[in-house]
Amino acid sequence: MSQPVSPARILITNDDGINAPGLAVLEEIAHQLSDDVWVVAPESEKSGAGHSLTLTTPLRVRRLDERRFAVQGTPTDCVTMAVNHIMAEARPTLVLSGVNRGANLAEDVTYSGTIAGAMEGTLAGIPSVALSQTLRRPARTPWDTARTHAPGLLRELLATGWPESVFINVNFPAIDPDEVQGIRVTEQGRRDIGGMQIEERKDPRGFTYFWFGLARTVDRPGHESDLHYVREGWISVTPLHMDLTHHETRKILNDRLERPFK
Repeated sequence: MSQPVSPARILITNDDGINAPGLAVLEEIAHQLSDDVWVVAPESEKSGAGHSLTLTTPLRVRRLDERRFAVQGTPTDCVTMAVNHIMAEARPTLVLSGVNRGANLAEDVTYSGTIAGAMEGTLAGIPSVALSQTLRRPARTPWDTARTHAPGLLRELLATGWPESVFINVNFPAIDPDEVQGIRVTEQGRRDIGGMQIEERKDPRGFTYFWFGLARTVDRPGHESDLHYVREGWISVTPLHMDLTHHETRKILNDRLERPFK
């Protein structure tokens, strides 16, 4: 059941790193909601890290201020470290992840470290929101759009609340604040992926290395999708569910397969 969310003690993280401009924007936003804001973010950029957890190397934490820490790890590591160690005596009541430089739409959510920060907060039982700012081409990030619209949107979200197993994915369009059409509650979209671009190069010593890059994509039709509305100038709010079970297929398989052997 949905209940209002308290922003009394906010943890913020990201995947662009402790010095990212989007993190500074999110700090501004968070301080409009609470005076008790903690920052625990990766020491360096961890874009594309997904929901990965560091298990085979030690984690080092650098304290920058009373409530500001840099972790040599992933966004998942940061939230885990914050909840279970740094803020263990008084856990956060809200996790905000972002503001990411670039959108997190459609299948981006499976790769995104920004999304992973909100996922980990949700797994810890803490209401969580991921926020991303779409880039304008040629690359320019209209941070004022997130800065202007996020505080009011978050207040409305927190007053409404959402179930424990759900977190919220917010994407701001790549336009100026006064050009935004409004807010749409959307479903996760789907792209027709053109394949992964793999560029082969040689380093100065003649050894081969590779760069990954996403190929051009075409949106699949979906008038309620996050892709559609962000492209049309709307703020997209997508509730995402931690339960990955496809219940319709489970029922079909249950009818066909489930039986005792003895």
